[in-house]
Amino acid sequence: MIQTRKKPEGRKTNILIVDDHPIARRGLAQLINQEPDLQVCADVENMTQALEVMESRRPDLVIVDISLKESSGLELVRSIKARFDDLPMLVFSMHEEALCAERALEAGALGYVMKQEPTEIIMAAIRRVLEGHTYLSELMTSRLLNKPASAPSKKAMSPLHALSSREFEVFALIGQGKRTVDIAAMLHLSVKTIESHRAHILKKLKLRGWYELSRYAFQWFNTAPEARSATNPPAALHEPSGGVAEPPDIPPPPLGCDPK
Repeated sequence: MIQTRKKPEGRKTNILIVDDHPIARRGLAQLINQEPDLQVCADVENMTQALEVMESRRPDLVIVDISLKESSGLELVRSIKARFDDLPMLVFSMHEEALCAERALEAGALGYVMKQEPTEIIMAAIRRVLEGHTYLSELMTSRLLNKPASAPSKKAMSPLHALSSREFEVFALIGQGKRTVDIAAMLHLSVKTIESHRAHILKKLKLRGWYELSRYAFQWFNTAPEARSATNPPAALHEPSGGVAEPPDIPPPPLGCDPK
């Protein structure tokens, strides 16, 4: 449990929502505003807006999606943690918990909940994090507490588990069609560093080049979570007998998704 900031007695708890999907923001805000002691003080779509609101509104909780238009949600979590160490954050995402939850906690969030969860679970996650406690699903909590005994076998794990948190962020941004120079700006890193991360991703995923990587990342990002379960890796990354991964059989990535 962490010591969260105290709010004046009688005042509602202010919550900031950061999500680049307007419908998701409005739906979550409506759910929260139904609670007598909670209110959404602002809902924004990117990191720049979020940091501005942080200074002017001083929310008691920030709810962040991992995938944002101008940055990685994990990068935003790190930035908020560096500036407001006692502010609790909950990551609210469509991406599978098994792959992303631990990365969110490492970045500085107190909890992780998937958008597909029932509303009562989402509200339970919000309240648990507001109390200064970590929130994860029971299954994910069990996995983390019982590591490595409960860890899935290498054959059952998605190849993406082999990526570091930063490599995973780069992979996800490639899946959104971002160029190397854009990713570097969004993560506040040099182009050379992003190229190095990209080389490590290619090696770990056993892909043959930028085109295969961009196609697979695009496929992963645009596939429903239940269809790309972290414990059920796509056939595209299963090694054939020759030992080289075959490119996924999907349409090419969007225009502009070139390495530079």
